[in-house]
Amino acid sequence: MTTPSSLDIAALIGRLPLFSSMSQDEIARIARGTREIRAAKGDILFHKGDPNQGFHLLLSGQIKLAFTSAQGNEKVVEIIQPGQTFGEAIMFMDTPYIVFAQALADSQMLHISKVALYEELENDPKLARKMLASMAMRLHQLMNDMEGYSLHSGKERIITYLLRELPPCTTPSDSATVSLATTKGVVASRLNLTQEHFSRILHELVEDRLIVVKGRDIEIPSLERLRSYSA
Repeated sequence: MTTPSSLDIAALIGRLPLFSSMSQDEIARIARGTREIRAAKGDILFHKGDPNQGFHLLLSGQIKLAFTSAQGNEKVVEIIQPGQTFGEAIMFMDTPYIVFAQALADSQMLHISKVALYEELENDPKLARKMLASMAMRLHQLMNDMEGYSLHSGKERIITYLLRELPPCTTPSDSATVSLATTKGVVASRLNLTQEHFSRILHELVEDRLIVVKGRDIEIPSLERLRSYSA
């Protein structure tokens, strides 16, 4: 849902590394082509096949990018967190969305018009390079995920995910708690597992005393043991 914006959009854009090379006048022009969007939990931002008119920057909340198979099964492609952007690649391809986007929590974001962005890209090669680097990093992560789905067992995928979600500054010998950013069903789909398989593996890890599950919080008594288990 689009709402009248009370945000200082130019200030928000100006703080983004993506736009750090731009002058205040250039940022102001981008800001004029940007609108604030708020979505309640469960809202669909766009459907597969909808036209793309720009890209989004998530300010708060959480967004799921997913598609539905012919059999009706949902596959989560990515879970967008605050500070991340989404939709740039499709914008440059000038094709309709190939996934749908749904808010997993009440969310606030900016939608940056591709018309305004294209005008600035013609004048600022640094911006083009930064956008290419951002998309390349995301592609690299997706390729790593695909490799994990193909070569790693379900248990290895879950352990890798937990280790990747560790709080910052966690040392290898620490215990730690990972709070799942969303439901176990969504995380399972992101890891290309059924919810039943995901739950079964968590139970096995609990029996092996590698983790303790408390709702969405997963306590890891020994990171060293968990890492060695997956090695």
